[in-house]
Amino acid sequence: MTRCLDIFLSLLGLIVLSPLWVVLIVLGYANLRSPLFRQPRVGRHQKPFVLLKFRSMEVNTASVATHLADVSAITSYGRFLRRSKLDELPQLWNVLRGDMSLVGPRPCLTNQDELIRERAQRGVFEVRPGITGLAQVQEIDMSTPKLLAETDQRMISGFSLRNYLKYIMMTVGGKGSGDRVKM
Repeated sequence: MTRCLDIFLSLLGLIVLSPLWVVLIVLGYANLRSPLFRQPRVGRHQKPFVLLKFRSMEVNTASVATHLADVSAITSYGRFLRRSKLDELPQLWNVLRGDMSLVGPRPCLTNQDELIRERAQRGVFEVRPGITGLAQVQEIDMSTPKLLAETDQRMISGFSLRNYLKYIMMTVGGKGSGDRVKM
């Protein structure tokens, strides 16, 4: 059921928000000459996939977990994208492709070994990663791998259509910061 909602809502979002996409791509190109950011992440069954985001940092910034990122690498345009959560919009394409769900554990980097171990022990990789979820609305980020994996496991074990919709509405309403760099 949630996969059908993922397809419908991501397709709807891609269509309805297409004028905004055009504006953000043009602004991103004007600011950074490279509006989209692609990064390998760990997906369902620990299979890697390429996550898409609007670029918010300088082009040659090191690929590290957000909580380890150099705040000075974030551009003023990038700060706007992150605060408004618009940097996440390209992930609707990842959802439509089946790499992700709208709701699930945030996909980690392929080099976050401790988090990967913690999640593997708890069966977190049995589900698609998501754009938002329980950890994001509770402001738990990847700097606490064990707590994050436990929260992911709790979300998965209590998963329902009601919670799926609740996490989406909370995120759209501005709740949580998830892995945003503390600016």
